[in-house]
Amino acid sequence: MGKRSLKARIVAGEPVYGVWLALADADVAELLAHAGYDFLVLDQEHGPGSLETAIDVMRAAEAAGTDLVVRVPWNDPVYLKRILDAGATSIMVPMLEDAEAAAAAVAACRYPPAGTRGYAAASQRCTRWGKDAAYAERWQDDLLIMGQLESATAVENAAAIAAVDGIDVPFIGINDMAGSIGLLGQTDHPEVRALVERCEAALQASGKPLGTVPSGMRTTPELFQAGYGVVAGAVDSMLLRAAALADVAANRPGA
Repeated sequence: MGKRSLKARIVAGEPVYGVWLALADADVAELLAHAGYDFLVLDQEHGPGSLETAIDVMRAAEAAGTDLVVRVPWNDPVYLKRILDAGATSIMVPMLEDAEAAAAAVAACRYPPAGTRGYAAASQRCTRWGKDAAYAERWQDDLLIMGQLESATAVENAAAIAAVDGIDVPFIGINDMAGSIGLLGQTDHPEVRALVERCEAALQASGKPLGTVPSGMRTTPELFQAGYGVVAGAVDSMLLRAAALADVAANRPGA
């Protein structure tokens, strides 16, 4: 549609704001895309939905002209291969604990000799069923990979993870990071703050754009002010719940 890709915008230093798709519904994805978010994140780590569901959501996002990031269930080369063949162009890999795990994720996404991804692109959706003959030649440059650091162990290895070629956006998962030190849900706790600040310092030294979610530590505007380039804030299910509760409170007799 003539738009710059999400990766191009991030690389150019443009801050981008996205919304999580926990419901894995194509209609919801289309609605939120038209609302004006810079990108959508289909959560296949925690949310429902099959590979077929992901393809439906991809189609909805593409039709609306909004980039879709697929958060895969795990750092699994089999699923990474399948979701990429299905047409994903931006992915998020959870729970990268060290540079070896980050390198394995990147390798699973790249064709030989740069990686280990098996080739069947000419017969798959990723090439528009063979129409895009140059897909494999430029794929490594087109793909956006966000790698999540979500534990105290990942913080210790943050600099090494960020240094891995192909990890375009180191993405801090503050909620699980808090849980890894026994403080789940306490994202404004001093110990959690200190851990996140250590992670930020290590990642910022890489020069790569950083991503995260808002929390008790910082709101979305505060994150952008602090230099984050990628923030995924709202969640479709939580937006619906908040709107429903407000509607009931305002209109249901006796509420």
